[in-house]
Amino acid sequence: MILLSGNEAVARGAWEGGVILGTGYPGTPSSEILENLSGYSGLRAQWCPNEKVALEVGSGASWAGGRVLVTMKHVGLNVAADPLFTLAYTGIRGGLVIAVADDPGLQSSQNEQDSRHYGRAARLPVLEPSDSAEAKEMTLLGFRLSEQFKIPVILRLVTRISHSRTPVFLGRRSKPASCRIVRDPERQVMIPKYAAVRHRVLEEKLEELALYAETAPCNRVEPGRSGEKIITSGIAYQYCREAAPDAAYLKLGLVYPLPRKLLRKFARGKDKPFLVEELDPFLATEIRAMGIDIRSKRKEYGLGELNPDRVKNLLANRAEKVPPPSPLPGRPPVMCAGCPHRGVFWVLKKLKLFVTGDIGCYTLGTLPPLSALDTCLCMGAGVGQSEGYRRVLPPEEGRKVAAVIGDSTFLHSGVTGLIDIVYNGNGGVVIILDNRTTAMTGHQHHPATGQTLMEEAVFPVSLETVCRGVGVKRVKVISSYDLPALEDFLQDSLDRPEPSVLIARAPCVLLKGLKKKSPYRVEADKCVACGLCLKSGCPALSAGEDGKVSIDPVACTGCAVCAGICPVSAIIR
Repeated sequence: MILLSGNEAVARGAWEGGVILGTGYPGTPSSEILENLSGYSGLRAQWCPNEKVALEVGSGASWAGGRVLVTMKHVGLNVAADPLFTLAYTGIRGGLVIAVADDPGLQSSQNEQDSRHYGRAARLPVLEPSDSAEAKEMTLLGFRLSEQFKIPVILRLVTRISHSRTPVFLGRRSKPASCRIVRDPERQVMIPKYAAVRHRVLEEKLEELALYAETAPCNRVEPGRSGEKIITSGIAYQYCREAAPDAAYLKLGLVYPLPRKLLRKFARGKDKPFLVEELDPFLATEIRAMGIDIRSKRKEYGLGELNPDRVKNLLANRAEKVPPPSPLPGRPPVMCAGCPHRGVFWVLKKLKLFVTGDIGCYTLGTLPPLSALDTCLCMGAGVGQSEGYRRVLPPEEGRKVAAVIGDSTFLHSGVTGLIDIVYNGNGGVVIILDNRTTAMTGHQHHPATGQTLMEEAVFPVSLETVCRGVGVKRVKVISSYDLPALEDFLQDSLDRPEPSVLIARAPCVLLKGLKKKSPYRVEADKCVACGLCLKSGCPALSAGEDGKVSIDPVACTGCAVCAGICPVSAIIR
């Protein structure tokens, strides 16, 4: 037995299950699954440019007969939805488990999406573990179900399962299946004629899965002493056990399709069972559609994460209490000292541009004191949004629009927006913030870093060559710390009718092996306490009671952005 996080347990379950390939795209809270899987022998794990590609690569390996794990966070499943729905029709050969980590409470996401809905919409089985031990066992179960019913299986995690540690029993690795080409166009080529047949097959599989759910080992009844009955699943089960330890439980592990007979049997009697689930009323809707009378949570409990205290109030049907304000000062997220994005946002703010943004560390540019980011929708959207603004705004307003996007995000889904700008003859400027890594989710590699997840050296994709290849003639690479050069290029780009791409390049200051430069200091007699450098938001800077600025030599990375901002040259190395 060993303590493992939920993500580590899924990786272990995949290895024990004989997986030969793991694919995915990093995204908190799912990133560590594939990172841990890459440390096991006898398989390959790889980051893909985006989640759609990851699932498509996984489907090919599965059709060849291999067991495959595909990983992503909840919003990544939106990107992979196109192949997902059709894979339900085609089915699979080798077991295919899609591990999706939801983020209730918005720890590091732009929405609180509930991925269980994808199971119902795509007609795919959904497993939901409640601790690390179940995460491992349900990964193994997912592969067995996938091969038994010839269908992909969704393993739905949430942040607390992914990142908390509980005991796990370790097992041995199953022998991986041999792979070969099997030609079966009536299953694998979804022209309308074949797809119509496969749709009927899918609905038959769903009925068979519903029968299986009645006796599935992951669906169990736990007797209680209090007379109270609770239906629950996933992390909500842990909160319920703490809030109501004496209740009887119907603990669901296969949350779609549901066991109709088991639910009706558990709900018998004069006392209606209470249904407790996190986020959307997914189970409540399904169970009520069966004609089963249940009690469920008030609407306000569908926002954010649950916890034992919230569940106690929920079970008592009490209104949500507003928590008292914390006596501790707030600690908002901030870009690191020396972050290469800070100088770019400083220039954008100085030029008073309207900035369409994207997902990554640079999204922090929206917060004070920089306050330089104006939109953030989803991966890659900033590039397309900038064109949309420019298309409808008067020319004098449209020239003030610029897009920013990270290097990994550009390759994920930003390049198509740039192609659209070129194809439709629009102008504007796109700024690629190239810090040589996928930083926000933990410094994962991507196609432009020159290294794979398995630490293989590969030819790095050239961002400037890609931009020129899609038709952008004006592409410039400038150091992220060279503020005058950044400003000059942007000023010269805004009025041009053709598109421009600025690649602001400097490695993330937290990358391993990066040599730290000597720090800067403030000459107190020269400092005029104007506070201009503080508006960069660098956490290494602080002001005393007299307003004069000092620099923490431990935190300072020597990036020189503050020195470039200071109007009186009071900041020196």
